[in-house]
Amino acid sequence: MFRKSFQFLVIVVVAISFDLFSQINKREVGNLVLENIPEIPQTIIDRLSQYQNTRSASFQDWLPNNEGILISTRFAETSQFHKVKMPGGAREQITFFNEPVSGATMNPDPSRRMFLYTKDVGGGEFYQIFSYDLNSGTSTLLTDGKSRNSGGVWSNKGDQFVFTSTKRNGKDNDIYLSEINNPASAAMILQVEGSWGVSDWSPDDSKLLLGKYVSANESYPYIFDIKTKALTQVNPSAEKIAYGGAKWSKDGKGIFFTSDEKSEFQRLRYFDVATQKIKVITENLNWDIEEVELSDRGDMLAFTANEDGLTKLYLLNTNSMLYEQVPGLPMGQVYGLSFHSDGKKLAMVINTSQNPGDVFTMNISDYSLERWTFSEVGGLNTSNFVTPELIHFETFDSVDGVTRTIPAFVYKPKGNGPFPVIIDIHGGPESQAQPYFNPINQYYVNEMGIAVIEPNVRGSSGYGKSYLLLDNGYKREETVKDIGKLLDWIEKQPDFDAKRVAVSGGSYGGYMVLSSMFNFNDRLKCGVDIVGISNFVTFLQNTQDYRRDLRRVEYGDERDPQMREYLNKISPTTNASKITKPLFVVQGLNDPRVPHTEARQIVDAVRSSGGDVWYLLAKDEGHGFRKKTNRDYYLYSEVLFYEKFLLK
Repeated sequence: MFRKSFQFLVIVVVAISFDLFSQINKREVGNLVLENIPEIPQTIIDRLSQYQNTRSASFQDWLPNNEGILISTRFAETSQFHKVKMPGGAREQITFFNEPVSGATMNPDPSRRMFLYTKDVGGGEFYQIFSYDLNSGTSTLLTDGKSRNSGGVWSNKGDQFVFTSTKRNGKDNDIYLSEINNPASAAMILQVEGSWGVSDWSPDDSKLLLGKYVSANESYPYIFDIKTKALTQVNPSAEKIAYGGAKWSKDGKGIFFTSDEKSEFQRLRYFDVATQKIKVITENLNWDIEEVELSDRGDMLAFTANEDGLTKLYLLNTNSMLYEQVPGLPMGQVYGLSFHSDGKKLAMVINTSQNPGDVFTMNISDYSLERWTFSEVGGLNTSNFVTPELIHFETFDSVDGVTRTIPAFVYKPKGNGPFPVIIDIHGGPESQAQPYFNPINQYYVNEMGIAVIEPNVRGSSGYGKSYLLLDNGYKREETVKDIGKLLDWIEKQPDFDAKRVAVSGGSYGGYMVLSSMFNFNDRLKCGVDIVGISNFVTFLQNTQDYRRDLRRVEYGDERDPQMREYLNKISPTTNASKITKPLFVVQGLNDPRVPHTEARQIVDAVRSSGGDVWYLLAKDEGHGFRKKTNRDYYLYSEVLFYEKFLLK
């Protein structure tokens, strides 16, 4: 009798579980597949409209013959190229593709009125290189249309360009050279293994400066002789060194580059090709040097330093090797550096928490700025936008006997709290949260009264290579402990409501969301996982071939039995039954980095344990949403999700 009753109970429980799991409200809107996402109220659409209709501009290159600049910006669905003839001039759109375009580089020969650029399909990141003819307005495909291609670096004469391609085996980035008059004849000039890139040509176009990337803390620069095929390593060393940007000096005698050799930070250096000696230029700047740009005459070099998440711009006189900081720039981010051919002006993009990225040029003689683009901000008064506060919270371990602190940027609503909180965790994991113009953060702060905290947990870049390495391999869960300590910090702040905290993040940040939700389930209200890793073993097995070995260095090699056991143990799919709070999963079907199967399996695993999961899949996107229609709907859904599960 007991046995029959028990069997009946099991059947009933299984039937109920199956019935709950099968109750999925699935529908499609355009290229979006929605599961359990309610209809979006018109009030949310109306409130978000202004914030979704902001723009920014990215500098691409100077147009030939002083005709202005080439920028990219979005007027409709995707970012496209535009010409701007003068500061404050009209933006003249010249490409009109359904897919976004990027990476435009103008031919250095002004008589060849053309530029190279890249474009993929559906976010798949199998980029193709195209040429655009400024005279005819036509684009021409220059690569095979199938493999992943990158680079498109012009020779100084403008008659050739080099690029990398995976077309040989889908995995390794071989080096190809193409004659611009016959691009179909592109020939492999160097067969390699792994991830390689092209930095620069020597001034006489006889050699190339190449780089092999192994991990965030290990890379190798090389000089390649195009004629003899000789490949010579620059600065061989037993030390693991990370190299950054590199430019050949205009006299051909040396190379300006950045590296963290014998240093916590990326320093600007000069390598003398003849003597093989290296001079450290920025020895007194204890921050990473990021972007490096050399003038056409070679007498001036501009570089940026990432100083606690904010960008500072410097100019170096290459004759004296002395540099000075450019004064008067707003607090924020500066990028996209490019000298005009006359050496008198420097183009850049300036982006702050209150102003979108716009293109400026700086007069080198007096540092005065001239604004070229005025991007729309949806009619919003951005002076009301919140500028984040940089804070440091104590975590669980110590450095030299002193408790380690973790930096974070805090966007806090005006008025009296306690405010609910979104912890927004960056991806990478070697990326860094920095203050940029982010209208959605401002929407949460100004319209919904939600504080947003962006922590730079251990493993983030910008704080030295020791900090960068703190999350590798078996240390993976220590980053999650940092989130636990951030929750402790929130509890001690009278302005924040520790009972209403959500976690959000994309890519590796998506993994951090899922891990936080099963480690701190009772301390969180909900979470948003965007293109996140849900199981390290399946992720490493299914990510694209050209990325797999790079990710194994960071996360561990799943082929090793001991590491495989560890990766499975800490993976969200293994711990899905511990996630009982509402979860929103967002994914692109064509994602080459974190395959869509990662999203599907965590959705199913949490639902099978009775969890409440919303799922949004875009059939024409990859690692993130780049099309406005898709991004708008995702944001509508996210706002509704927070209204239902965070605010209440």
